[in-house]
Amino acid sequence: MTDIGYIAVLLAFVVAVYSAVAAVLGTREGFPELVASARRGAYAVGALVTLAVLVLAYALATSDFGLRYVYEHTSLDMALAYKLSALYAGNDGSLLFWAWILSLLSAVVVYRNRAERTFAPYVLATTMTILAFFTLLVALVASPFDRIPAAVDGLGMNPMLENVGMLIHPPALYLGYVGLTIPFAFAVAALVTGKLDGDWLRRARGWALFAWLMLGVGNVLGGQWAYAELGWGGYWAWDPVENASLMPWLIATAYLHAALVQKRRPMFRVWSMALVTASFLLAIFGTFITRSGIISSVHAYGQSSLGPFFLTFLGLVTVFSAGLIIWRLPTLGQGEELESFWSRENWVLITNIILVGSVLAVMFGTLYPLFSEMVGGRKIELGKDFYNQVDGPFLLAVIAVLGICPILAWRRSDNQRLVRGLAVSAGLAVVVGVVLAVLGVRQLIPLLAFVICAFVIFSHAGEWYRGTRARQRARGINPLAALGGMVWGNRPRYGAHVVHVAMAVIAIGVVGSTFFVSQAEANLKVGETMTVGGYTLKYEGMAEDATATREMVSATLSVWQGDRSLGAVRPEMIFHQSSDQPVSEVAINTNLREDLYVILAGWTADGTASFKVLINPLIVWIWIGGGLLLLGGLIAAWPETRALTLPVVDDKLEPAPSAA
Repeated sequence: MTDIGYIAVLLAFVVAVYSAVAAVLGTREGFPELVASARRGAYAVGALVTLAVLVLAYALATSDFGLRYVYEHTSLDMALAYKLSALYAGNDGSLLFWAWILSLLSAVVVYRNRAERTFAPYVLATTMTILAFFTLLVALVASPFDRIPAAVDGLGMNPMLENVGMLIHPPALYLGYVGLTIPFAFAVAALVTGKLDGDWLRRARGWALFAWLMLGVGNVLGGQWAYAELGWGGYWAWDPVENASLMPWLIATAYLHAALVQKRRPMFRVWSMALVTASFLLAIFGTFITRSGIISSVHAYGQSSLGPFFLTFLGLVTVFSAGLIIWRLPTLGQGEELESFWSRENWVLITNIILVGSVLAVMFGTLYPLFSEMVGGRKIELGKDFYNQVDGPFLLAVIAVLGICPILAWRRSDNQRLVRGLAVSAGLAVVVGVVLAVLGVRQLIPLLAFVICAFVIFSHAGEWYRGTRARQRARGINPLAALGGMVWGNRPRYGAHVVHVAMAVIAIGVVGSTFFVSQAEANLKVGETMTVGGYTLKYEGMAEDATATREMVSATLSVWQGDRSLGAVRPEMIFHQSSDQPVSEVAINTNLREDLYVILAGWTADGTASFKVLINPLIVWIWIGGGLLLLGGLIAAWPETRALTLPVVDDKLEPAPSAA
């Protein structure tokens, strides 16, 4: 049966090549029937790759250990959900998963743009060309359908991957990575056809927003998974593969803002093309990092022969894209100039420059081990201190700008209105800073960061308040109805507001959990206590449990905060029969102020247990901010069904969106 999967992938490659060629020839030579055939080919590619995925999923679910991929990544004791998640747990399967997502997204794009006759065929040709590359790799270089002599049981999955995060985090990131292909394809089509007006932007915006949202949520989910599962007390280690998912997200953020300006005025057209291309190239670069083995990472798939193929593909796409942009420079460069420093367009440009600078810093840190090895013969990795010191100011500057932009008008701001808006938000933020200083926050950097985050929140809250009050007065409705109508009436604008507040909330959690962590370690006998950060923990004892495939050791500690009992926490250590690496299950007691994070580090035969306890302030606000990020992204991406007329609040209010 697995032969069917291999043949399906090989046929998908052939049909993808045909569709790409037919779409271009049919358009250029004026044969609509050939273009229609190319569209049907795109649907066939989606069906063929889906068939291959179903074959592999069936082999995983039924534990067909005669398939090398199934043998290497599953075992009999694994739950069905984790067996199926092994589809993207290994190098070969993840490439098939990549191709599958792209085949489905391509089919959707082709269907939604089936009536468009000018650049839609070139969108199809672009996605099919990329699909041809991935299906060729799966068929000839990294096939998950290779057979081996059947085994009784498999090697199993890394125990740390048997977590609910495995079912959510990788698919979200893959949707983000692959989703960036679609706006790139629209950009290529616009460049090839010369249709550089707003039509391609309108059609690409939803896909860019979708990919951006999936990458953002995927990164937050990955941080939460690392925090809860790995037992080191952190959530972001500036690992090369983590960086590889952050960089395209930052560039996609810059692109979405540049495209917003271009939608309103003929500006930033070269910049937008460069950004949408860079976001896709960085997605391919991230795929290259995880599969080449050139950079050490706990997230990478290890050494493979795929590195040269991805590097070649990356180089070809870069040259091709740059050539198209240079070719169209005379047309792309025709646009309006900035009219004022204090305009929203100018501050969008400033934001873009900061974001690109941040990406360059991350790129330098990620590739530095390669540079150091080429120059000095030894790989030197830059630690998190480098990123915190270099990239931290970039990201804090972006957050500060998020508080300024809502107060600015397009083209030119009214000075009096601008000063009043800045003064109110900044004044309230300074009050917050004074209160925090009185409460004991005396370090300059975190205090400044908290003030900036407060400024962003007050700035957006002020815009929401003024808009709600104006709508309430104009329509004579209650504040809640006015607020809901205002948000729903201009979803892209107010969804972006929610996202901006989400970034400030996430920053609050990052700053608190970076600068104010306290920790203690202790070896305790039963009945002994330890104290850290106002908490008292009493070691009550240890218990052991075992199944046919694993052993679990858990310790129970009673927790008090002053005289108030907070119940008990039970950190665990799990030993899987299929792995020499134990898995630490930390105990976390969470509230809005801080997390009590307890790790069972070891024990001795006499019952003495070793514990590491961390107090992580404000870390829950990272996950709350992630929820707000998802909410804001969904609001902004929710499709418009009709043109809406909005009440005029002030001269900064955007016009009603079209029914695109």
